[in-house]
Amino acid sequence: MSSEANRPLVQVRGVTKDYYRDRIRVPVLADANIDIGEGEFLAIMGPSGSGKSTLLNLVAGIDRPTTGTIVVAGQELGSLSESRLTRWRSEHLGFIFQLYNLMPVLSAYENVELPLLLTRLSRRQRREHVETALKIVGLADRMDHYPRQLSGGQEQRVAIARALVNDPLLLIADEPTGNLDASAAVEILELLEQLNVQFGKTIVMVTHDPRSARRAHRLLHLDKGTFDERQIDALEAAS
Repeated sequence: MSSEANRPLVQVRGVTKDYYRDRIRVPVLADANIDIGEGEFLAIMGPSGSGKSTLLNLVAGIDRPTTGTIVVAGQELGSLSESRLTRWRSEHLGFIFQLYNLMPVLSAYENVELPLLLTRLSRRQRREHVETALKIVGLADRMDHYPRQLSGGQEQRVAIARALVNDPLLLIADEPTGNLDASAAVEILELLEQLNVQFGKTIVMVTHDPRSARRAHRLLHLDKGTFDERQIDALEAAS
């Protein structure tokens, strides 16, 4: 499945991103142009410091580009105020992080429910959403467990359920298997594939692992702020 086969969900046009250290300009992205198709599973690879996480933050509306535009599901993110952008993220995006970012004093159920506390859903509606998300990730029987009572793979599944609970248009995954052993990593990647194939979720995943990237439909390689597209089949030869 390629982005050309589906209408773009994400359009990045002429995006540059610069940071400043004292008065020294540090370019991170240079004239990036990317389309991400609706229902696509995109992997992004590149060396440390190449701008991968910066790109995720821009697409997610956490950061703003120096120049250029980013449109997600028809919404140009640069036109939104900070408060509207926060609301937009809560309604349309799901985030999956390397270190899970679970609250240790909350149960799995309560961690997954957190994003819904900012919505107008009733308690009953929130419960339905949370139970559905935990069922999808295979943890319906662990909802009362705390993070310390779960394995690393199970913690990441809770984090994925939390990302899913608002039924987002786009899942942003930043090194989602980077803190897991090989067996747990495979399980998480299989779950992401299921979310993409069975539930039609669009996924953008940053990874350093060619084995993880092979799960995607398409690979972009980022180095020194510029992209080149590579075939997934070429990963094995390069790794």
